[in-house]
Amino acid sequence: MTLFAGALLISSCASKKDLDNCKLENKDLTTNLQNTKEQLAASNTRVSSLEEQVKELRRNNARLQQSLDKSLTNASQNNISIEKLVDQINESNQYIRHLVEVKSKSDSLNMVLTNNLTRSLSKEELKEVDVQVLKGVVYISLADNMLYKSGSYEINDRAAETLSKIAKIIMDYKDYDVLVEGNTDNVPISRENIRNNWDLSCLRASSVVQFLQNRYGVDPKRLTAGGRGEYNPLATNSTELGKQRNRRTQIIITPKLDQFMDLIDKAPDSEE
Repeated sequence: MTLFAGALLISSCASKKDLDNCKLENKDLTTNLQNTKEQLAASNTRVSSLEEQVKELRRNNARLQQSLDKSLTNASQNNISIEKLVDQINESNQYIRHLVEVKSKSDSLNMVLTNNLTRSLSKEELKEVDVQVLKGVVYISLADNMLYKSGSYEINDRAAETLSKIAKIIMDYKDYDVLVEGNTDNVPISRENIRNNWDLSCLRASSVVQFLQNRYGVDPKRLTAGGRGEYNPLATNSTELGKQRNRRTQIIITPKLDQFMDLIDKAPDSEE
């Protein structure tokens, strides 16, 4: 009897162990199944996304094909061949290269002009004369105290020698026009026949223009006089140094406008 009970107990223990093992295996299988389902769902999502991308690419291709067909149809209707379009592009590129070449020559000529002018001026003159080339234009800026009598628009004796050197450069470069531009500070002026700084700046520019014409024979057709009053300052008018910088006359040397018009005339003809 005791032997039978022991055998039954052993059998019972073995069955419980098998049951526990089955439970563990079942748990593992359940976990694996859940992971597989999640991976499948993610894969289905990616597949759906890829299918949408494929559809969008097909729609884009269809639109591109329609656009190409339309372009070819228009080209055919207008009798424009691909070769003709290429020729037009080549002509445009040649014109662009031509403009670049002209600008390069103009810049080089301006630098020569500037170097010749600065070499002709003395060290003392260079302290009161500023020469720059900006965007293909030569700017000669002269302080008012070296050009005019105090509070006046009459040229003083000291300016004659400096203006003679500038006039020589202007005479040597006959393909350039000259704009003389007067500038003042913002201090009001009240003198007979001078109403305000507009008047003063214009009168000073006119004096320089007439001096270049009458004293040195510069062709007046090349000359323009203009005044900007106090409205083109280089520095603040709140200091004496700033006011001094703003009281200036600029001689601006530029290529003639008709030269650029000639370039426009040489542009390749465009066809409708």
